[in-house]
Amino acid sequence: MAQGLKSVAKGRRTIANWDEDSVTMAVEAARALLADLPDIKPVELTLASTTLPFVERINAGIVASALGLGNELAVRDVASSARAAFTEFVSALRHAVPGHRVVLAAERRVARPASTQEMIFGDGAAGVLIGSGPAIATFVASHSVQADFVDHFRESGSNYDYGWEERWVRDEGYMKIATGAIASCLAAAGIAASDIAHFAMPAPLSRVNDAVAKRAGIRPETVVPTDFESIGDLGGAQPLAMLDSALRAAAPGALILVVAFGSGCDALLLRRTEQPIAKRVTDDGKSEASYMKYLSFTGQVTLEWGMRSEIDNKTALTAAWRECTKISHFEGGCCSSCGTVQFPRSRLCVNPECRAQDTQEAKSLANLPARVLSHTSDWLAYSPCPPFQFGHIDFEGGGRVLMEFADTDPDELQVGLPLRMVFRIKDFDSKRGFRRYFWKATPARGQ
Repeated sequence: MAQGLKSVAKGRRTIANWDEDSVTMAVEAARALLADLPDIKPVELTLASTTLPFVERINAGIVASALGLGNELAVRDVASSARAAFTEFVSALRHAVPGHRVVLAAERRVARPASTQEMIFGDGAAGVLIGSGPAIATFVASHSVQADFVDHFRESGSNYDYGWEERWVRDEGYMKIATGAIASCLAAAGIAASDIAHFAMPAPLSRVNDAVAKRAGIRPETVVPTDFESIGDLGGAQPLAMLDSALRAAAPGALILVVAFGSGCDALLLRRTEQPIAKRVTDDGKSEASYMKYLSFTGQVTLEWGMRSEIDNKTALTAAWRECTKISHFEGGCCSSCGTVQFPRSRLCVNPECRAQDTQEAKSLANLPARVLSHTSDWLAYSPCPPFQFGHIDFEGGGRVLMEFADTDPDELQVGLPLRMVFRIKDFDSKRGFRRYFWKATPARGQ
């Protein structure tokens, strides 16, 4: 239908499953961020997104609960701009406070069918940890510009962005506002543009970052690829994702310049240290070629699911609060007398040879490896992505739970298959606009 899209209809892009949103992807990013830092307890957690699932509920609080960070931290949501997360990151570096702060960015944007955005939008999340101690990069300088320059917008309640003419956005926006912010940032640090080793700037327009680098005097070989043809444009998460790529490629002492554009511009200059970076865990996920399934997942096509889907999923908020640790952090119990792990936690140990009472200590199963013990694929039960798959899984170190599987093909599950836990949407209450979250098991691909 839209022949002009041929130039961007190539490569691949990341899409979220039906049970993923900005909150669940932020949880995954934060788990990867904090995996090798078990002793760090952040004092602040910020979630930035233009696609937050709740308008009046702190989405960052859901993330903090899933991570088991406790109640003694400040959480907040920020939105309205693709550079919202990056602005929070820059602000945290400028205004140091005791303790560690986590800034997360996650996007699940919906694009109108047959639009350019549909070709380039990617779903994903990224995160950064700011604090004292052994750092992988240190702050050098920054500069921020506020400008009500409208290159695209989305009205409250609307699903789709409205974009303006690309050449005007390039010439009046990136080439003037972004290059001005870069020049001011470099001047504040007393650094020449030619000294920059890595230049990262997300720009959905073709080759705009190369043009900005040239005008700013930055060497062309330092431009960090956007990876739009392999993951897509991650929106608010893109600056942090490109910073991750730049840090991994940078040598000790290298200067890294990251720029985020949107209703103004933020420019940040960092210096790479000798501190090693944790190895990136690769997971190729699942390939999906069904366009109809994509439209269904994003709610852009209404399908007839039959009477089995007509279930009133009203959530009892009182019960959800009483069981919050069990639900959000997958918290079970471990018997202090015999070491038996069980879920859910109860006053009585399930070990028939123990049966001790009131010996259960809290133990989260969220980060424990597991394997498939049994599995069932139910094609009759309602699921937004049939079949509904569930089964018993055995956790390493003890514990057996009947769980739902996520991101699996009908013929992929087998007894003994390694699994990991993921935080996902359990179900939607479409009548009241509420969604419930819980943990699911997924194959541990690439681990």
